[in-house]
Amino acid sequence: MMLESGEKSFQYRNLMTENMDKKPGVDILIVEDDAPIARLIALHLEAAGFKTATVSHGDEALRRIAEGNVRLLILDRMLPGASGMKILRWLRNDEKRAHIPVLMVTALGMTSERIEGLNEGADDYLPKPFEPGELVARVKSLMRRAVVHETGGVAALGGLQLDPEAPAVFDGSKRIELRPMEYRLLQVLVDKPGKTRSREYLLDHVWGRDVFVEPRTVDVTVKRLRKALQEVDRQDCIETVRGMGYRYLPPQA
Repeated sequence: MMLESGEKSFQYRNLMTENMDKKPGVDILIVEDDAPIARLIALHLEAAGFKTATVSHGDEALRRIAEGNVRLLILDRMLPGASGMKILRWLRNDEKRAHIPVLMVTALGMTSERIEGLNEGADDYLPKPFEPGELVARVKSLMRRAVVHETGGVAALGGLQLDPEAPAVFDGSKRIELRPMEYRLLQVLVDKPGKTRSREYLLDHVWGRDVFVEPRTVDVTVKRLRKALQEVDRQDCIETVRGMGYRYLPPQA
């Protein structure tokens, strides 16, 4: 069955200051105001073994995320209350929750809309209508990248220190937290300093072979990663190799 929905109107109201009772933790918070679609998404994800919760209003989503018990967010763009984009921007500007992976699911499937969502910090973007099986595959891929790796602590690669538990990167005393896909992309690049990795290679090793992700997603994630690395003066270490892909160049001593 294909899932789709019409556009919805919204009006933003900030209710984040209201007190809420704590709710049990969930793997995935589904933020979708089309009830049949929300139920179907939850049904397929729970059949795949995930624990889900569903909210239909943007302001309620903000409250649930603020409770700190969500591992992944499935986010519709057009919502009553806070829009999906407002939620995404708030999340990426919150130090404690910026690491939460976000899969945007929306009827707005134009390339420009997808690029905007990715630029604002979405980890993946799935336009409606879509196959539930593809949704589950994308969620599994994001959850794998978000899982804490049992590596025994901080690893030194390419002149940087990478902490998979945060995930974060260190350069001396400076530390910046990265989003899961940014961290994984950096990890793949710095694993072989100076070696050019094609977009296809990065798609396979960062996002996984079991989902379809547009090659442009690599470029958008590189752009976000470079912006994050500005805080440790490493933005120039990720070099574009025209016509081939990207490589990591350690700074010269």
